[in-house]
Amino acid sequence: MRMNSFLWRSLGLGVLGLSAIAVLAPLIVVVATSFLPPGAAAGIPSFHSQWSLAQYGAAWRGGNFLLAFANSTLVALCVTGLQIITSAMAGYALARIQFWGRQTVLLIALATLVIPFQLLVIPIFLVLKSAHLLNTYGALILPTAANGFGIVLMRQFFMAIPVELEEAAQLDGATRIQVLWRVLLPLASPALVTLFLFTFIGEWNDLFKPLVFTTKPELITVQLSLASFQEQFTNNWPLMMAAVVISSIPVAVLCVLGQRQLVRGIAATGLKN
Repeated sequence: MRMNSFLWRSLGLGVLGLSAIAVLAPLIVVVATSFLPPGAAAGIPSFHSQWSLAQYGAAWRGGNFLLAFANSTLVALCVTGLQIITSAMAGYALARIQFWGRQTVLLIALATLVIPFQLLVIPIFLVLKSAHLLNTYGALILPTAANGFGIVLMRQFFMAIPVELEEAAQLDGATRIQVLWRVLLPLASPALVTLFLFTFIGEWNDLFKPLVFTTKPELITVQLSLASFQEQFTNNWPLMMAAVVISSIPVAVLCVLGQRQLVRGIAATGLKN
């Protein structure tokens, strides 16, 4: 029995190791190529290759990443903050408040998860145009200020919190808003971190909204800058890979910092009626 258990464990570790290598191999090639001299082919450099950080400086200047980072950070933080507020309030209402049509609202929120944003782009474009919001930060922030995923995520987490905590707070004179902000949200930190990471990363990597709703150079985002950069330097693989690494650093840092809370948030939000 012990031998069989050891063999199965070794087999599982081997499969996980091969899967990790398959996932990490493209990332390793991208990072390694970014250290090669200009004009080199994509690949892993040898010890005899000329390693250099010059590509990062050239990519930072050529891609205008300072402005792009500022715009993407502003948009991602604003969208993330709005989604946390709207998702927390809507999720609490769906989890705790009994009202007519509650299940219908929940089903509508779930249905939005299977509707691609591209299908809604024309009506959203017309609304933004009528409100004179095209070529503004509002065009990049408002269309995704609320999200069905965040609403369902927060609703599921609130369903897992004992209702007795809220009843005790209400007996002490707390209103529903006070219960939400002072009792439930501190307990829902794993779900909030999960929502923050998913939303921020999604907005940081979004190319579609800036491409459709903006044309001003001063509103350029990281993904627009990266797309323009790749068109200019198609044959310069080290320079392109350096730009890709630069644009990925904030997302990688956030994932490392929030990994534990992300796992806790996903594990704690099981399906409940």
